[in-house]
Amino acid sequence: RFNQYESLVLPMTRWLIDQGVTFEFGTEVTDVDFDITAARKRATRIHWVREGVEGGVDLGPDDLVLMTIGSLVDNSDDGDHHTPAVLHEGPAPAWDLWKRIAKKDPSFGRPGVFCSSIEETKWESATVTTLDQRIPAYIERIAQRDPFSGRVVTGGIVTAEDSSWLLSWTVNRQPHFKKQPKDQIVVWVYGLFVDVDGDYVKKPLAQCTGEEITQEWLYHLGVPVEEIPELAATGARCVPVMMPYVTSFFMPRRAGDRPQVVPEGAANFAFLGQFAETGRDTIFTTEYSVRTGMEAVYELLDVE
Repeated sequence: RFNQYESLVLPMTRWLIDQGVTFEFGTEVTDVDFDITAARKRATRIHWVREGVEGGVDLGPDDLVLMTIGSLVDNSDDGDHHTPAVLHEGPAPAWDLWKRIAKKDPSFGRPGVFCSSIEETKWESATVTTLDQRIPAYIERIAQRDPFSGRVVTGGIVTAEDSSWLLSWTVNRQPHFKKQPKDQIVVWVYGLFVDVDGDYVKKPLAQCTGEEITQEWLYHLGVPVEEIPELAATGARCVPVMMPYVTSFFMPRRAGDRPQVVPEGAANFAFLGQFAETGRDTIFTTEYSVRTGMEAVYELLDVE
């Protein structure tokens, strides 16, 4: 009903905690050791850094290791209404973990295929929260639906096809957050071409503040140009996010670049997420990540 975090992640996390699951926050997993023979592969130890202190755990005969490899949002950076988001190209913990693991066996995939071309995998998105009732009227004019109805608004993504940034936006059912005021609309806006000047804002998307991104979006909504500066300054709040790897799973790939969820011979471990290979769903969806988790559990625990 709401965003994925409040509707899916948070309820599942709370349920797992009630079942006795322990979540260790402030922890970065840095490596996994394996015992690899021609007949069998077995994870033997997890290494981590927790609050600056190196640690780890040896794995016993009944332990299973489910590893999420790669990340669409690794090194993402948030700006604000007056500050541009920053592109971070340095060490990336999720990718660095997979790179270390991948060196240990060919069946563990080739992460460099997906994370080595930031210029091709980056783009920027933003949330725009409306504070002025004049803006939702422009949304309604395009969507032909009342954005305050509590039902689907755009029904998908609206692309401004003549936008230099190839700007797109969408409005899901409102409120999108449980504590969102009823007179506000939260819009998701993104642009695929972040290094070219906008049509109203004559600078690249990657260099824009939230206010400037709002100006460009209002321009493509059809707001009269004389009203844009005021509405963008006081009628909305925008949080831009630069994501270096957000389309990394669309990079050209071949069989073996992504490891199987449970590689051949794996006795006690599996790979999860968008960069594990399953033919049962399409990447870029929550369903795909959930499916890999299901497959891992069914296969490792021999569930029919």
